[in-house]
Amino acid sequence: MEEEHMREPLLEKKQYYEDCPGCKVEQENELNEGVSIIKLLIIWMVVLSATLPTSSLFPFLYFMVRDFNVAKEEADISYYAGYIGSSYMLGRCFTAVLWGMVSDRYGRKPVLIMGIIAVVIFNTLFGLSTGFWMAIATRFLLGGLNGVLGPVKAYATELFSRRAPSYRTFYC
Repeated sequence: MEEEHMREPLLEKKQYYEDCPGCKVEQENELNEGVSIIKLLIIWMVVLSATLPTSSLFPFLYFMVRDFNVAKEEADISYYAGYIGSSYMLGRCFTAVLWGMVSDRYGRKPVLIMGIIAVVIFNTLFGLSTGFWMAIATRFLLGGLNGVLGPVKAYATELFSRRAPSYRTFYC
């Protein structure tokens, strides 16, 4: 009797909990054999929309700071533009770990949705900024509330890590 019990693998028994987001992902991975093109496209769109605010401001930032009339000389415009550009990364630096913990606790989808909504709202407010400090504040809040990149990377690894993709296993 003991020999039969010892032959049974310990890792084969899977116990799923009702409210566990990770359990839902594992169950879905066991049911689906291929790689979903739709999920891949969703990940691509989320990453694109989350990273667009990082670099899209640099072509017009010089002119924006010039119109704020903050710089005393033309050479100082780039100095103030650097503050606006770096405030986004400062906000991300303070909250990246927090967004990762929230996504582990409550699931990836709520964090991704909140991040995309924050990108839409604060990127629009940044474009409508009327002063230097408003631009810095909106960029900082945009970076702080945009906790998308960490959870989307974790979501992608959960979806695609256990499969060896081939051109025959794709499905929609």
